[in-house]
Amino acid sequence: MSTLTLLASGDEFTPPGLELFNSQPIIPGVDWFTKPVLLALLSSLIVVAFCWSAFANPKLVPRGVQNVAEMGYMFVRDQVARPFLGKDADRWMGLLLSIFFMVWIWNVMGVVPVLQFPVAAHIAFPIVLALSIYVLKIYLGVKHQGAIGYFKNMMFPPGLPKPIYVLLAPIELLSNMIIAPFTHAVRLFANMFAGHIILAFFSLVGFWFLFEKLTPLGAPLGVVGVIMTIAMTGFEMFIQFLQAFLFAMLAAMYIGNSLHAEH
Repeated sequence: MSTLTLLASGDEFTPPGLELFNSQPIIPGVDWFTKPVLLALLSSLIVVAFCWSAFANPKLVPRGVQNVAEMGYMFVRDQVARPFLGKDADRWMGLLLSIFFMVWIWNVMGVVPVLQFPVAAHIAFPIVLALSIYVLKIYLGVKHQGAIGYFKNMMFPPGLPKPIYVLLAPIELLSNMIIAPFTHAVRLFANMFAGHIILAFFSLVGFWFLFEKLTPLGAPLGVVGVIMTIAMTGFEMFIQFLQAFLFAMLAAMYIGNSLHAEH
C-alpha cells in the first residue's frame, strides 16, 4: 500500500509530508538499496541504452531513436556547451549530454506511474553529482591556470580599484568555493522536493474527497484536486526539463571558467 493511500484512508484529511521520502530497503538486510537507489540505477541504464541505440551504429540519415538523440545533442551543444565553452564545446559534449539526460530522467521518474519518485528529491544524488563537477572544476582550473593563477584570477578580477579587493576577494572565494557548489545541488533538490510534495497534495485531495469523504461539498473539492493534479503534472514536467537544463548549463559554465580565466 502506497504512502498516499495510507494518508487518505483515515477519518481526517492528512496532508502529505516528509513521510513521502522515507524509503524502506527493497531487499531485507540491504539498508542502502532503497527506491531512490533503484530508480537512479534504472535511470543510468535508460540513458546508456538510449545513447547506445542512437549512436552505436549511426546512419547518415537519422531515423527513430537516433533522430531524437541528435535533437537532444544539438540542443545541449547549442544552448549549453557552445555559449560557455566556445571552441572547446565538442570536447565536453559527452559529459554535458550525459548530465543533461541523467538529471532529466531522474526528474521524470516523479511523474511515471507506479514509480512516482524524482531521484533528485533525495538530496544525496544532487550533492554527489554537484561535487563531481566541483572537483572537476578545481582540477581543470589548477591544470590550465596553475594553482596560484587559478585562485588569483578567481579572487582578483582585473580592472578594479585595489581597495575593493579587500572586500571582493573573500566574497569571490566564498562564492566560487562554497556557495556555487551548494546552490548547484540545492537548486535541483529543492525544486524536485517541492514539486513532489505539491503533486502528492493535490493527488491526495482528489483521492480523499472523491473516495474517502464523498459528500456534497467534498465531491467538488475532489474534482478540483484531480484537475489541479493534471495541471500541476504538466507544469512539473516543464520544471523537470528546466532543472536538467540549468544543472547542465551551470556545469558548462564552471568548466568554462576553469579552462579560460578571461571567462
